[in-house]
Amino acid sequence: MYPKSLLCWTALASLATARSLPKRNGPAPLMLAADEHRVSGMYIVKMRDGFVAADADRTLAAHISSSKHVYSATSFKGFAGALNATSLESLRANPHVDYVQEDSKFYLNDYITQESAPYGIARISHRNNGDNNYVRDDSDGDGTCVYVIDTGINVDHPDFGGRASWAANFADDEDIDGAGHGTYVAGIVGSESYGVAKKTQLLAVKVFKNDGTTEGNDIIAAIDWVAQDAPTRDCPKGTVANLSLGGGKNQASNDAVAALVNAGTFVAVASGNDNADAEDFSPASEPSACTVSASDENDAKADFSNYGAAVDIWAPGTNIESTSYEGGSTTASGTSASSPIVAGLGAYLLTLEGGRDPIALCDRIKELSTQGILAGVPDGTANALAFNGNPSE
Repeated sequence: MYPKSLLCWTALASLATARSLPKRNGPAPLMLAADEHRVSGMYIVKMRDGFVAADADRTLAAHISSSKHVYSATSFKGFAGALNATSLESLRANPHVDYVQEDSKFYLNDYITQESAPYGIARISHRNNGDNNYVRDDSDGDGTCVYVIDTGINVDHPDFGGRASWAANFADDEDIDGAGHGTYVAGIVGSESYGVAKKTQLLAVKVFKNDGTTEGNDIIAAIDWVAQDAPTRDCPKGTVANLSLGGGKNQASNDAVAALVNAGTFVAVASGNDNADAEDFSPASEPSACTVSASDENDAKADFSNYGAAVDIWAPGTNIESTSYEGGSTTASGTSASSPIVAGLGAYLLTLEGGRDPIALCDRIKELSTQGILAGVPDGTANALAFNGNPSE
């Protein structure tokens, strides 16, 4: 199961005639990736707002038809493919091109693993630390769907109760979670024992190969596909996407996330595990995403967690137990654990309180949060710990 480029858009482009646009003052911007993250020779070409297939001239149509991915489901219109220097120069001169982003590698936001430890989602149902009960409404995210854009999910794990299924695979032809990260993340979102929203539908969208590697062009293709797929799903209460991944600052991936949010899906993203400013990472730096940092068992900033003005909310992220792809459970730490708590909370609130647009839902999560309780949060970073609105508190 490996979705290909949207052939209908490509076919239209190949038959199109060009529409004239005002000439730009110089070539379209070329955004380069940091050396350590660069995918050599691969580029993401973002088209200008309002671009349609009929705008493509023959040269542009040829590039589109030979591309690896075509992005067309949202306001983010463009394509990704290998380009040589001549093609790159030609595309940057095309008046329909907004910018060209050199592709970069993205990484799972894992940190460390510990075989057994206390602590978990109970923290978000209490204002004060120390209560091990998870108090919630029994609506539990019923009627929502959460896209887990990750390494896949072991959909046969009994703790998912038949609510997990494969949706799409942009990494390979193996619908398995060979790395385990996605199964762990999905368990925090919605497994019966470890999840926040225990009745949500969990949809596996695989973007990482079994060795844990991926590229930005595949992540953007997955995001574009989710926007196209979401309206076709039976998710009457709403759709959520979780991205427990990140890389260096990448405008194209940020723009793709923004387009998905604009299309109506709430997106939770991990801030990252570099103990650095989240503004320097993607998609954590995208303002329309709900960016999540990690707190520890003592209600302090987790020592690895990113921070900064890009952070919307904090959630527990150390020694979090969840489902293992091998069966049973595993315990790990990282903003990869914090983000799915907020994704699950988003699904929970969509069912409990009714539909909101994605940005308003992130605002609601911030409104409900416990303010000023975390130690060690740097100046200029929101000090807000996720809370589910438990009325007994």
